[in-house]
Amino acid sequence: MHTTPKRTTGWVVMETLRGYGIDTVFGIPGTHNLELYRPLGALGIRPVTTRHEQGAGYGADGWSLQTGLPGVVITTSGPGLLNALSAAGTAYCESRPMILISPGPARGAEFADIGTLHETKDQLGAASAIVEWGRRAHSAEEAVAAIHDAFELFATTRPRPVYLEIPLDVLEAETAMPATATAPRKHAATAAPEAESVTSAAALLAGAAQPVILAGGGSRGATEQLRALAERIAAPVVTTLNAKGALDEQHPLAVGSNLRLAAGRRIAQEADVLLIVGSKLGEAELWVPRLEAEGTVIRVDLLSSQIDKNQTAQVGLVGDAAATLDAILRALPEGEAGADRTERATARVRESIAAARAESAELSAENTALAECITAALPQHAIVATDSSQIAYWGLLNALRVSEPNSTPYMATYATLGYGLPAALGSRIAAPHRPAFVVTGDGALMFSMNEFITVIEQGEDVTVVVVDNGGYAEIKQNEVDAGIAPVGVDLAQPDWVAVAAAFGGRGRRAATPGELADAAAAAVREGGLQLIHIEQHSFNFSEEATA
Repeated sequence: MHTTPKRTTGWVVMETLRGYGIDTVFGIPGTHNLELYRPLGALGIRPVTTRHEQGAGYGADGWSLQTGLPGVVITTSGPGLLNALSAAGTAYCESRPMILISPGPARGAEFADIGTLHETKDQLGAASAIVEWGRRAHSAEEAVAAIHDAFELFATTRPRPVYLEIPLDVLEAETAMPATATAPRKHAATAAPEAESVTSAAALLAGAAQPVILAGGGSRGATEQLRALAERIAAPVVTTLNAKGALDEQHPLAVGSNLRLAAGRRIAQEADVLLIVGSKLGEAELWVPRLEAEGTVIRVDLLSSQIDKNQTAQVGLVGDAAATLDAILRALPEGEAGADRTERATARVRESIAAARAESAELSAENTALAECITAALPQHAIVATDSSQIAYWGLLNALRVSEPNSTPYMATYATLGYGLPAALGSRIAAPHRPAFVVTGDGALMFSMNEFITVIEQGEDVTVVVVDNGGYAEIKQNEVDAGIAPVGVDLAQPDWVAVAAAFGGRGRRAATPGELADAAAAAVREGGLQLIHIEQHSFNFSEEATA
């Protein structure tokens, strides 16, 4: 059937998004949002229909991490929008760009309480309480202006999700808006840091005996500058989880993303000059209330409000990370770090990595050992999404070393469940040249296993490694520690191999490191939806795979 062209408000909104490079959207069609779907084919935009709007949001987030563009989520009004708000909360906490678009009640019908379809008391208020800003557009011009404003926000300040509500009568109305109005706009560059502060920062770094760089999520767009500065001053680089891979973790100056471990924090704490780039140093990243750096602190951030957040800085540089690090590099004295200085720095990195490995094994020997087996089985350059599961934060995110930023889609602060599978799918759609894996717990996977069929439907290759520890093991231990007999945490398990097959995929069980390696290799070779089930407590670390 041929779609009838109709230049409605929905059409010009999607046309505006396409102009900014959006070629994929995530969501579920509904009675009220049809005009947002009408133009997709004509505009060359791929719709990804998930089986729950939360999955649409997490899929959009995974796509965004690989493209650098905002993830776009289209929902219907009422329940559709509300289902997506957990994903919006994730994007807000992790400072990631996202645009949610939903129809709203027609003009004049707000808060009517008359029993219309999907009627919600105040969906704009609900969304606005979670996102950076929420707007209700009263015309096609206002709707398109909101899209332009969203891209200006993402280009010039801290990226966070926004919500656009379009009244149903406005959404469906035709418009004579010219194409020039929907064309992408150039946005002003972020302000440069003060020259005096740049000079001070460069002098401190040049004179430091043991400088260290702590890179947060705000550094991901400055990978070249980060590497150049680290090498120039022989500074170890430790990252947050959001910045994991901002410096290739095979680089001799890369400590990794081990700030949750005392060993990872120590190298930053003991620096005589610590340069913090684009991180608020939150408790969820550190696992302690504050870093408590002992030396002089320099901070780089887009927002002045972040310069002293959770850690006072002696020098604050407000500006884009790439531009600011470039400015520091230009202000440094000529010459490279000497061989002796570089060797001392790399020796400290090796010591920190070894100490973090020992600490991880002491805190959770089983998760650490299993994570190392999983890491060894993964193909090179894989994208590995995960959830707030023990296998992730106790193991995989410590053991896995990656070479590119955004290789491990995760949400350290929001710490949600059900994120990994849809995020891996979105990542795979955006980066089809990279193998896509999910490493998650059984409890977390049951939040989003409905998206197995979305993987099949989209024709994508995603491998799910489900580490089955019988339920919510972390919460079970929390209950025991609080003197509560375990309640509500031991979960009945499906036959995971059969579940994968029922959705049209392939499932395997792995009980030894060799079987795991064989299963991972076969999964990549065969493609499609693949699942590897590991019963954690019966995994035999000493046996090899059979021939």
